[in-house]
Amino acid sequence: MDTSSHTMKILFQQLGLSSSEIAIENFIHNNHLGDDSFPLDHAAFWNAGQAQFIREALDQDSDWSEIVDQLDALLRH
Repeated sequence: MDTSSHTMKILFQQLGLSSSEIAIENFIHNNHLGDDSFPLDHAAFWNAGQAQFIREALDQDSDWSEIVDQLDALLRH
């Protein structure tokens, strides 16, 4: 089991997205999820692989789930 602590930067790298501080801020600023009932993995801004990673992280309560939950909250601003 991977017990390392995942950061937002590492999550963005895992998703194949630019992971600089400004890139993360811009992504969060430019993408919104709407109400709480809309699942994070269904957002139109993910490709199929990204959506699958997010879905599996949450469904399997993996070590990624906490940082994925944080991203979810940030995208609902």
